[in-house]
Amino acid sequence: MDDQTKNLKIYTTSWCPDCRVAKRFLNEHNISYQEIDIDKDSEAEAFVIKASGGRRVIPTIDADGKYLFNPPLTELAKALNIK
Repeated sequence: MDDQTKNLKIYTTSWCPDCRVAKRFLNEHNISYQEIDIDKDSEAEAFVIKASGGRRVIPTIDADGKYLFNPPLTELAKALNIK
């Protein structure tokens, strides 16, 4: 894991299939992350809405200050330097 993935956060909900795909991808590549369920954390939900320009986009991934909003796995891999 490189320095960029040390503070990885993924904002999710329990019912979101795209969130499950992103988490499975991270797990398969042994990338540790902090998961935050925006259905259970109103401050996190407000953060996601603000960061995404007013939309409730999940998964929202915070890779040490670089935000990805429901990225395709190829974009996520590139952002995290996964080959």
